[in-house]
Amino acid sequence: MASEARSRHLGLDLGATNVKWAILEHAGADWSVLERGQFPTSASDGADAVIERMADQADRARDAWPDLSTIGIGVPGLFNATQGTVTFVPNLPRDWERRPMAAPMHARIGLPVRLINDARAFGLAELHVGAGRGCDTMIGLALGTGVGGVVVVGGEVQFGHDGTGGELGHQTLLPDGPPCTCGNHGCLEVFAKADAVAAACGTLTAEEAVAAAHAGDRAAVAGIAEIGRWLGIGIANLIVILTPDRVVIGGGVSGAGALLIEPIRAEVRRRVHVTDLDAVEIVTAALGTWAGAIGAGMHGAATPAEVAA
Repeated sequence: MASEARSRHLGLDLGATNVKWAILEHAGADWSVLERGQFPTSASDGADAVIERMADQADRARDAWPDLSTIGIGVPGLFNATQGTVTFVPNLPRDWERRPMAAPMHARIGLPVRLINDARAFGLAELHVGAGRGCDTMIGLALGTGVGGVVVVGGEVQFGHDGTGGELGHQTLLPDGPPCTCGNHGCLEVFAKADAVAAACGTLTAEEAVAAAHAGDRAAVAGIAEIGRWLGIGIANLIVILTPDRVVIGGGVSGAGALLIEPIRAEVRRRVHVTDLDAVEIVTAALGTWAGAIGAGMHGAATPAEVAA
């Protein structure tokens, strides 16, 4: 029997601090990562300079892998999928808003380019090669500067009519609560983003909070548990709507492991009484910080490619 055709794809994950990239190989239903790396975003140089550096990386990737066929880019915010234009990225300078991204990359490299929200990219990667593998229905939450989300139904990531489906961090938990960067008040993101984690744990950063909690610092352990409680409330809402097979928690704060997951589970058990929770797994993600680049590459490989005219 002839071997299955193989194709290669580049995924780029645009972050506020670094741009991560991954070269993927696709054969049938199988995906593998051939190479990966990162470089500083240096967002203060301006959007045009960052896009140029991303194009430089794409050039290097094609030099190393001449049969590279598509490019996918994970965006930390909202975008117009049809036009390939970034519309809102809260953690990058304002010159990213309404910025064409797919078209200049396509013009420079000559390959099809697709954009995807970075949290949806995280979910796509975890679904196919990570902690969500084998799931029919999955919820994913990516904890970082904000709280990203993804919904999988029927084994497919749900994007909604405009690509914004899955913004789980912007569900309202507390009416008239603290303001969120999205314009709402009392979103889950307000209570579980990195700044909130640091504040709850009495540390300067979320990374320090996780380290302190692992070291047994009581304030940090209590702070992580409080974050888990808020996440548990949000996840409970999602479980009663979707009854997923699995909930996958990723991002830096997920490094707290059981110190975060157990409070989440306890809050879910406290609030969900309409389905069998023994059939709903709540787990940490498997792919670490590379999920966004891997998922972006997977999305770029899909057809039809969406490239701005």
